[in-house]
Amino acid sequence: MNSKFNWLRLSPPQILVLGFAAIIFIGTALLMLPISTSTGEPLEFIDALFTSTSATCVTGLVVVDTGTTFSSFGQVVIMLLIQIGGLGFMTMATLFALALKRRISLKDRLILQEAMNQSSMEGIVRLIRRVLLYSLIIEACGAIILSIRWAFDMPIGQAIYYGVFHAVTMFNNAGFDLFGDFRSLTGYVYDPVVNIVVMFLIVSGGIGFIVLSDLIDFRKQRRLSLHSKVVLTMTATLLLVGFIVILIFEFTNPRTLGSLNWGGKFFGALFQSVTPRTAGANTIDITGLRQATQFFIVILMFIGASPGSTGGGIKTTTFTIMVGAVIAMMRGREDIVMFRYRLAQERVLKALTIALLALLLVLTVSMILSTTEEGSFLEILFETTSAFGTVGLSMGLTPDLTGFGKILISITMFAGRLGPLTLAYALGPKKGKELYRHPEGKMIIG
Repeated sequence: MNSKFNWLRLSPPQILVLGFAAIIFIGTALLMLPISTSTGEPLEFIDALFTSTSATCVTGLVVVDTGTTFSSFGQVVIMLLIQIGGLGFMTMATLFALALKRRISLKDRLILQEAMNQSSMEGIVRLIRRVLLYSLIIEACGAIILSIRWAFDMPIGQAIYYGVFHAVTMFNNAGFDLFGDFRSLTGYVYDPVVNIVVMFLIVSGGIGFIVLSDLIDFRKQRRLSLHSKVVLTMTATLLLVGFIVILIFEFTNPRTLGSLNWGGKFFGALFQSVTPRTAGANTIDITGLRQATQFFIVILMFIGASPGSTGGGIKTTTFTIMVGAVIAMMRGREDIVMFRYRLAQERVLKALTIALLALLLVLTVSMILSTTEEGSFLEILFETTSAFGTVGLSMGLTPDLTGFGKILISITMFAGRLGPLTLAYALGPKKGKELYRHPEGKMIIG
């Protein structure tokens, strides 16, 4: 891969933005073809654009039902968009470059560093090789088990097709499904095989490839990086807290867990705790949840998955740093210490910037949609946060969005996939080194 981007004089964040935008518009054109729909009628541009954006940004929000609207060709296009969007278009480009034995230039390594959210270029190509290998292995294992399970419910050919499609969508935290009528996986709330396999795929894709690599190397190195320790600890904490809160809030709700036996309650609460990790699949009716549970899921979706993963949100590490900053301030300490490591001030400021930009984006979009769409504010906030976190969970508002609402949610999904900070770097002026520092001032806070 030569430095073909050099002549454009674009920064890595700008190239990422343009690259994802190009993939989205290519997907839109393919989904508008008559061969992509089950009826042979071309899909409207706005619906094709929304679906392509949702697939490329691995979200899962849909304005038309995937299982009934699209033909096999259209569904395969969606699956490929999910795979490219989940792994990143630069990762896929690197795959072809490595296959052709072409050199990975410095410019390309910088783009890969930005795409994988790495602090340095050291070992970036080796990481990309591992990303591709781990993804294919995990997706293949998930596809085989799901195909065998669904072979008891449908013809073997359809079972294999469903197994492959859902393994790709769930590992990439996309949330698309083929069961029709926007049902997602509600028919399998009692099924331990489907629940366990899908949750494993979601968590594997959501913890990030750096963590996966660390876990696989743990037998040799006998140690984990600080990043992996923080991600695994916070992920486990959020899953446990989410499971307990959802189980308590919905235990007696006849529209959700209240009508299920103990096995159904356990899997239902656990699955709904896992899926806000930006997966988007659900085994119980989201619209039937109590408002307290729906708002709690909004918080989980806003936090999202982990850096360098297929998921969105502000990321678990950002949330952890913010919590650590609060604890350090309450204890009167200047440094944030995690697992006996002190975090640099730059990390804290970056985490705060990401969280505030994300919150500003979600609230602004929610306020605008409140004036253009029919629905309660919680419904609008839920859909907006789901779009930003690239989750795909819905309270049923998305199919009824106006044209303006579809465009605004599409932009939100795009911003959520790339990250607000990456977009800010891409759209803002190039940063230059300051030649001076202002004198320190004092201001009263609190």
